[in-house]
Amino acid sequence: MKKRCAPLARNAVIASLVAGAVAAGIVVVGTVRDDRPPPPAPGPAARTVLAEGPGAALSAGELSALIAAQEHRLAGNAGDHLSWAVLGSAYLAQGALLGDRTDFRRAEKALRRSLEALPGEKGNADAQLGMAALANARRDFAAAKRWAESVRARSPEQWTAYPVLIDAYSGLGSYGVAAKALHTLEELRPRTVQTLLRGSQVQRDNGRYEDAEALADEAVSRSGGRAERASALYRLGELAWERGEPKQAAAYFDTALQLEPGHHPSLAGRGRASAALGRTDDALRDYKAAIERAPMPEYALRAGELYESLGMSGEARAHYEKVRRLAAKARKYGVSEELTLARYEADHGLADAAVQRLAQEWKRGHRSAHVSDALGWALHRAGRTKEGLKYLKRATTPGLRSALSLFHRGEMERSLGQDGPARRHLREALRLNPYFSPLLVPQAKRAVSVLGNPPPGGPVDVEGEPWTTDAELPAEDDETAEDGERAGDREERSPRGRDGDASPGPRDSGAHRPREHDSRDTEESREARETGEARETGETEGTAGDDRPPATTTRGPSPAGG
Repeated sequence: MKKRCAPLARNAVIASLVAGAVAAGIVVVGTVRDDRPPPPAPGPAARTVLAEGPGAALSAGELSALIAAQEHRLAGNAGDHLSWAVLGSAYLAQGALLGDRTDFRRAEKALRRSLEALPGEKGNADAQLGMAALANARRDFAAAKRWAESVRARSPEQWTAYPVLIDAYSGLGSYGVAAKALHTLEELRPRTVQTLLRGSQVQRDNGRYEDAEALADEAVSRSGGRAERASALYRLGELAWERGEPKQAAAYFDTALQLEPGHHPSLAGRGRASAALGRTDDALRDYKAAIERAPMPEYALRAGELYESLGMSGEARAHYEKVRRLAAKARKYGVSEELTLARYEADHGLADAAVQRLAQEWKRGHRSAHVSDALGWALHRAGRTKEGLKYLKRATTPGLRSALSLFHRGEMERSLGQDGPARRHLREALRLNPYFSPLLVPQAKRAVSVLGNPPPGGPVDVEGEPWTTDAELPAEDDETAEDGERAGDREERSPRGRDGDASPGPRDSGAHRPREHDSRDTEESREARETGEARETGETEGTAGDDRPPATTTRGPSPAGG
């Protein structure tokens, strides 16, 4: 306990010093006064930032007051590295809350001033973690990992490093490593709102949706401020949406917006849920408000596809053009919108351009399920379906079950004549979330109708000749190859303690797993039984493309419109 408590005690001392500085008046540059009165007690905003690190959830008013106080302080004490670090974290939080990417540039400037005053290797972990959180916000997950791991290497007990690491590992697609980081976070900082929300994220990425919901629900009950509670309610809304319950999702988003009327993720989430419920006027109004609040390409793309599904081609084109403009503007502030831009190009623009963008993301190490899905679909749209299917298998193998990814995989299998797998994945997409896209759900329903039911009697000679009573039975092994493979996967995903010994994974509520998660273990064997094409389609999941991106030269046609 002594080793763990020492850094925490040191941080508490630093926190009190910095928080006191927040409320102190202007200090004349270059003067030092020993007779100054002691600084007043820190305000709630300063205490939150100092206690929670760069991920602190504050309201817009609290952040504005904190920024003003810090700038006032630094006007007379430009060498105060701690105040610069707090200012940078506050700017970052404000930029994320308001969707203003110009605040990211201000955050970087403040954090770099802090590192100039005291370099990271000399103990300025606050600024380094601020830089890591900024890199995550800009979707530069590899850079975020480097910043945060340098802090962890020096101070393994500094809990504020682990939420940033979890976000970075998840963005890179390193879901097993993210689970290990969560385990450490739960040891150092159990049952806090940040820990619970990161736990919900990790459980969702590993297919444990009921556990993810339970943790997010506990985060709501433990949240203090309005902004923190709105973030937890938004997480519950997203989980409800992903399991195909738009009415429940809309209720969560409504409650979040009652707490924080300008919470743009909840505005966009409620817009998507309203569209699924047939309330298209409400949906378009929410999308408009979300884009005005936070001009993000993702919101413009969703609105454009809703307009297109309604036959309003002019409005759809206007929003698709807005996707390009907003992505270009974000790039000026160091924010990568390549994934959203590539999704737009694949479905509504030039599929070859989408492949090139995503191949670059792959080279950067960004290999999440979302990037794998988008890259595979872009290759399919560019006429390279067999190559793309390998990435879709990778995207649909981890625990995360996305209706969009399942649709993409089913459509690609259908185009290759693999009717059995296509039928199964298209039906699963519609079961998982019958509202996943206003444009693609009708396509999925038509494809399922065309495929129909499997032929009677099942495939011929997939299992070989049946065993007879007098035939010699095969030797019984302790563990089948398939069971052994799953055990190996579990061992690889199992977090290890800092001393190298195996330790339990993220805390599990013990709730029953959803059927989607249980079914994926035998996916390839079912595919073989349905189609008899295991030799052609049974590539090992996730092996192709792991070490190198696809060549960006095109093969095959790129039809108009992607």
